Amino acid sequence: MQKQSEYDNKRKKTLRWGYLFAVGALCLFVLFIARIVVLQNTNVQEIKDDYINNNYRTATLKAARGNLYASDGSILATTVMRYDVYLDFKTIKDTVYSNNIGPLTDSLSKMFGKSRAEFRKRFDEQKKKKNQYYSLVKGLDFDQYDRLRKFPIFKRGKNKGGFIIDRNYKRELATSEIGSGTIGIDNGVTKAGLEGAFSKYLTGTNGERLEQRVNSSQWKPIDFWKVKEPTDGQDVYTTLDLRIQDIAHSALEKQLINFEAEHGTVIVMEVATGKVRALVNLRQTEPGVYEDAYNYALKDNIEPGSTFKTISLLAAMDDGFIDENTTVNVGNGIWTYAKQRISDGHGGGTYEISDVLAKSSNVGTAKLITKYYAEKPEIFLDHLRRWKLFDKMEIELPGITKPRILTPKSKSWNAATLASISYGYATNINLLQLTTFYNGIANKGKMLKPLFIDKIMKDGKTVFEAKEEIIVKKMASDKAIQMMTSALTKAVEKGTGRSIFTPNLKMAGKTGTARFEYWLPGPMKYRASFAGFYPADNPKYTCYVMISEPNVSKGFYGGTVSAPVFKEIAGKTFLKTPQNIEKEMLVDRKVNLNKMVEPNVKVAVKNKQMPSVVGLIGKNIIPQLENLGYRVDFKGVGRIKEQFPLEGTIISKNQRIYLSLQN
Repeated sequence: MQKQSEYDNKRKKTLRWGYLFAVGALCLFVLFIARIVVLQNTNVQEIKDDYINNNYRTATLKAARGNLYASDGSILATTVMRYDVYLDFKTIKDTVYSNNIGPLTDSLSKMFGKSRAEFRKRFDEQKKKKNQYYSLVKGLDFDQYDRLRKFPIFKRGKNKGGFIIDRNYKRELATSEIGSGTIGIDNGVTKAGLEGAFSKYLTGTNGERLEQRVNSSQWKPIDFWKVKEPTDGQDVYTTLDLRIQDIAHSALEKQLINFEAEHGTVIVMEVATGKVRALVNLRQTEPGVYEDAYNYALKDNIEPGSTFKTISLLAAMDDGFIDENTTVNVGNGIWTYAKQRISDGHGGGTYEISDVLAKSSNVGTAKLITKYYAEKPEIFLDHLRRWKLFDKMEIELPGITKPRILTPKSKSWNAATLASISYGYATNINLLQLTTFYNGIANKGKMLKPLFIDKIMKDGKTVFEAKEEIIVKKMASDKAIQMMTSALTKAVEKGTGRSIFTPNLKMAGKTGTARFEYWLPGPMKYRASFAGFYPADNPKYTCYVMISEPNVSKGFYGGTVSAPVFKEIAGKTFLKTPQNIEKEMLVDRKVNLNKMVEPNVKVAVKNKQMPSVVGLIGKNIIPQLENLGYRVDFKGVGRIKEQFPLEGTIISKNQRIYLSLQN
């Protein structure tokens, strides 16, 4: 009995403890479940703040900017990949490090020109610290990166060799024909030129990626986890024609050097569309050296001088005050009007209306305009308003100036102001606006908006194509337009532009010679201009040339300084000589991106030997070769079927590479 009683007591005691344990376990389980529920529903943000936000962060994954092209498919600006290299010494095993550090530092020494000992010292220090994100080098191109990743230790990759790559994009100009002043920039702060104008299309949508904290100041990208993929920008095809651009650039630069001028501008516009086919702005940086760094065509308002006479006389022609039979007596070429002395500096007598323009008579122009508009100058100025010469042009390119023309409401207006305006003073207009006016005459009175964009493409598909935009449907009567065209043609054949006359190409145009800063003491400064179009009887292109501050001892008149540039551009862009045709075929660079696929092949020039590129897609290979510094001429589209030099040939950076492509 006693034993049974002891057994029962032990059993009850055991059960009691068992129940207590079960109750305790149940309570703990309930608390655990409750904690999970609480964590899931109330403290997620707290955990995120305490752990995730302290150890991880979301960083921007930059989108690649779209390419900027000339109208024929030649790349003007492109985004190239650059590689930053970091090392994770904690990942590299001690045995791997000790067995390979010697060959590695030897390879690095040869590549970067620093001693092996310097690399060894730095690496040993970082290995001891177990640095997980040591910056080795930044800004490598693909060839350099490709060479580096094959070095000892590095060739084991990220997980075993601690070789970490961070890819960045860099914007580079891909042609020497157009400089930074025209192509421009968009660095997030400053927008200028073509890059700034079309940034909303070129700029893609950035993505996001996760980065892990390495230490108090370093964060390491986690490549396998991209929160949001970036969307690259669209490709923009400008209206610029590289062949015409190159011709205009060469002609202007040569003349600037010859006349030791300060700066110059050329604009070439396609008559029927308003598309700007060439835009050249060059300024002197040192004697004989000129660069494209500032867009004078848009950003500077100038007193145009005699090229404005075309505007003045067209107003009077349209109003019917003057016609082919109109004459004006300029006397001895000197006339005082409202106490202002006006002179021609040449000739005298009675001029027909075409002679007033052809001989660029200040007196003749001023006499005619004041005769008909002095009492009501607003009637004359209303023509200028209708031709949008008071308005700031609505174009894509940033920085264009608004014209300034005196009116009777201006405090500076006086009795002689209208006469000054008539021959190009008391007005300030940018050259693009003046070119647009001349283009309107060439286009039989239809004034078009200057266009700088041809089309926009995304993934080989056209998403936008530019069409002509009419600014003024009819500038003047057909009779007035024809009369002005004839007068401008005569100015080249027999007038101040006769130095560029050639029977091979009928040209129409007006010279301009304007003094500026004439109110300041010191040597006289001039701007020499020529504005016109060609062929005169069926215009294809309008061209405006302005050269500022030529050396007066060598010449300063528009007919001497600027007109020859116009003639050279006209001859080389329109006349089809055998030499020109051959050159066009050689530099035929028309690329149909609809027939291309996305680039995925990298090309490298190793040991200065030409690689084999036959069979590869031209769109992919050509920009890479150009980015490496080689000059590439190619014909056709699609895949490369022939190359010269051949594979293995030793080539230098100044050597031209010829490629033949097929569909």
